[in-house]
Amino acid sequence: MIRLIKAPLCLAILATFVTPSSQATEPNWVDGAVGAVNQDVIDLRHTIHQHPELGNLEFKTAALVAERLKAANIEVRTQVGKTGVVGVLKGGLPGPVVALRADMDALPVKEMTDLPFASQATSTRLGKSVPVMHACGHDTHTAMLLGAAKVLAEHREQVRGTVVFLFQPAEEGAADVDEFQSDTLIGAQAMIRDGALDSPKVEAVFGVHVMAGYPTGHLYYKSGTVLNSSDSFRITVQGHQTHGSAPWSGVDPIVASQGIISGLQTLVSRRIDLTKGMGVISIGTLNAGSAANIIPETVEMTGTIRTNNADIRETILQKMPPLVSGIASAYETQAKLLLVNNAPVTTNDPALTEAMVPAMELAAPGKVTRLDASLSPSEDFSYYAQKVPGLFVFLGATPENQDMGKAPNNHSPYFTADDATLATGVKAHVQFVLNYPGQRQG
Repeated sequence: MIRLIKAPLCLAILATFVTPSSQATEPNWVDGAVGAVNQDVIDLRHTIHQHPELGNLEFKTAALVAERLKAANIEVRTQVGKTGVVGVLKGGLPGPVVALRADMDALPVKEMTDLPFASQATSTRLGKSVPVMHACGHDTHTAMLLGAAKVLAEHREQVRGTVVFLFQPAEEGAADVDEFQSDTLIGAQAMIRDGALDSPKVEAVFGVHVMAGYPTGHLYYKSGTVLNSSDSFRITVQGHQTHGSAPWSGVDPIVASQGIISGLQTLVSRRIDLTKGMGVISIGTLNAGSAANIIPETVEMTGTIRTNNADIRETILQKMPPLVSGIASAYETQAKLLLVNNAPVTTNDPALTEAMVPAMELAAPGKVTRLDASLSPSEDFSYYAQKVPGLFVFLGATPENQDMGKAPNNHSPYFTADDATLATGVKAHVQFVLNYPGQRQG
């Protein structure tokens, strides 16, 4: 078994924040400033959506981001984490350093919406031509953060401390890196490696993610665990090819594979402590054979592991190799398992989360909801939140007059994000900066 560990699982740096809700402040210029950039943010979103780029190939998007930041007189560093962009805005008053993060990459998905700015783009992913779409809303994230950067830059004299804008590539994975053949750092890990949090030294980091099936302009948050971990795996089962009419003359890797697939489910149902949380193991691809009457030599399967608890994650990762090997051996086959650690559990720092509730209320008055449970997707924002206290919140992106249960999910070819929600996202970023402890004027 080969196990690619792309980053050590370290503990997040904890900080104590004291912030009674009565201390939340909203300067009288915020609403006007956000309103003034709203159409520009919408136009930016449409442009980025119509010209999506895959992970580590966001060359035009990164150039657009750098151009906009420089136009706002914000210090810019490019080629951070390969195609990432970091902007640094120094406020007019002394104070802390906080970071705001947006991801720029799109997905290898063919767009099926009827939007007037729908993508017709294609690109190359691992040597193959694929369609490309912003099916997860990263176009909105980039546009919203650019809007917030412009607002804060125009009022820099009233900003305490420094704001670091992180425009990250490859949150969805890299189009030029096969995760099963390379231990190259990508996305958030590559940004961190290249000093995105170090120059200047960031104290806290914030992220906003649009979500289909949640109403436009509403913000959702949760203290502690908020998103699952993510690990990928590839299993190659080696048998002995023979004629389908005489299976006894060979060794059938397909039958062995079904045993492995069934066995993997027992890691969740029988081996993890379900009082701590949840876990799920899913097979996404299964490839074997070339003819109906031939038992093939090999079977290859790939899949994903998701958990919302670090102990559960580690239990699965430790017990999976001997389980796979043992089942393969029982069928007289051999199995090679490759595990790739993609992202740990995303955890919102509890003190920071509670401190920023008033800021969220200012961004979306009467439309802020505390989630009862963590959500099932994963995010490499988790790596930033391991280094410094982090807060990752969700922004509804489906018009309120629509059936939330029927809205196409993120990653669907029919996914859409309502332009009307962008202003709330811009304001949320601004309020995170203005109401972060140490920013407020006493």
